Amino acid sequence: MKLVYGIHDKPKFGAVVIFAFQQLLAIMAATIAVPAIVGNGMTASAALFGAGVGTLVYQLFTRFRSPVFLGSSFAFLGSMFAAFSGAASMEMGYLGLVLGAGFAALVYVVIAIIVKFVGVKWISKLMPAVVIGPTVAIIGLSLAGNAVGDMMKGDVLSASGAPTASPYIALICALVTLFTVILVSTYGHKKLRLIPFILGILAGYAVALVFTLIGNSTGNDALKIIDLAPIKELFSGGVSFKTFVSVPSFSFLKAWKGFETLTPEYVGTIAIGYIPVAFVVFAEHIADHKNLSTIVGQDLLKDPGLPSTLLGDGIGSFVGALFGGCPNTTYGESIGCVAITRNASVVSITAAAFLALLFAFIAPFVAFLDSIPSCVMGGVCMTLYGFIAVAGLKMLQPVDLNDNRNIFVVSVILIAGVGGLVLDFTLKSGKTITLTSIACALILGIITNLILAREDDGGDEPPVLMK
Repeated sequence: MKLVYGIHDKPKFGAVVIFAFQQLLAIMAATIAVPAIVGNGMTASAALFGAGVGTLVYQLFTRFRSPVFLGSSFAFLGSMFAAFSGAASMEMGYLGLVLGAGFAALVYVVIAIIVKFVGVKWISKLMPAVVIGPTVAIIGLSLAGNAVGDMMKGDVLSASGAPTASPYIALICALVTLFTVILVSTYGHKKLRLIPFILGILAGYAVALVFTLIGNSTGNDALKIIDLAPIKELFSGGVSFKTFVSVPSFSFLKAWKGFETLTPEYVGTIAIGYIPVAFVVFAEHIADHKNLSTIVGQDLLKDPGLPSTLLGDGIGSFVGALFGGCPNTTYGESIGCVAITRNASVVSITAAAFLALLFAFIAPFVAFLDSIPSCVMGGVCMTLYGFIAVAGLKMLQPVDLNDNRNIFVVSVILIAGVGGLVLDFTLKSGKTITLTSIACALILGIITNLILAREDDGGDEPPVLMK
């Protein structure tokens, strides 16, 4: 593919701003979806800021030689839920998010060191497509219940804390979102196909807003979908500086107080919840960089090199989580934007990162993000989780499923993951360390594959993972 702008090219300032905004639109919906799904006080503005910081750290480690944008990773959703569910306090939950991102970053650092001295052949033997494919699939399948549950509820709550909106009205908003994403992705103009989630959210939000305004004017609680409190709060004290500028609620500020209740058992739970998933995201890292290498006509695993990209991704993810709470990962949406626009300029990627930092402080923009109702996000997540599941299944296409070895490996991973195989280890103190279903499935799959491996197994190519 002939590029309009190469990696080291510098477009004019006006063009850079446009290209940067386009990159930001491509990654924004998925990035802000993670904190909206996890809840517990996590904010879209902090996640956006974290993505921007993480991307800048990545660019520093790769010496501005790789046009990659980092955003919130959906693979860690289960781990993030576990961080809060196993915490004694909200602050401890935020500390769990930071510690978990640290453990994931440590995996990347260790692998980077090993790759530096040993090479990459061992990777394809430990985690071939027959292991990673079904593991990625169960990440999406295990979250399906969350998407369906969100599609049936609004955000306006009654005195008892239950949503007031009719689940059928909420479902209408969710389906408008869902089908907008589907139609834009399938039939939309090439540029529109970069932002199907943004357009889906806007369409679903517009329908939800109509229902909400009618519900407010008629006193019909069943139609009240959107909680407009974040927007009303902007003008509660009149128009002032705070109406337009706000400071995101950074995770490290809340996590600091969590040290007061931190226990070794909780640290163990976090480690077990994050480390296995980091290996799955590591496979995604390799695949994304190989795909991007094809687009830009340069092997990024050689220049700047896999150790550099791993360190940039891992450390960038940790630094991003300090601010936004979400571990980051390389984004297929960003790579798709590079491919379609034929603009691989790292200057554009870097400018997009700075725009993310800027938008995180724009109060009206942040208020809008906070007011997006659960049903609309549920419609988006039905496609996102489905894409994760299908991406994993696609990885199995080159796998010979007529071979009993492969059938057994895939079977144990799918059944363990979908069936919810969870191991709880109770310590003498009475505390419990939990091994999540995804972690159990991945570990069981690796063990099964190693037991059944033949001497001629393996290869130079790592598994290919699509977002």
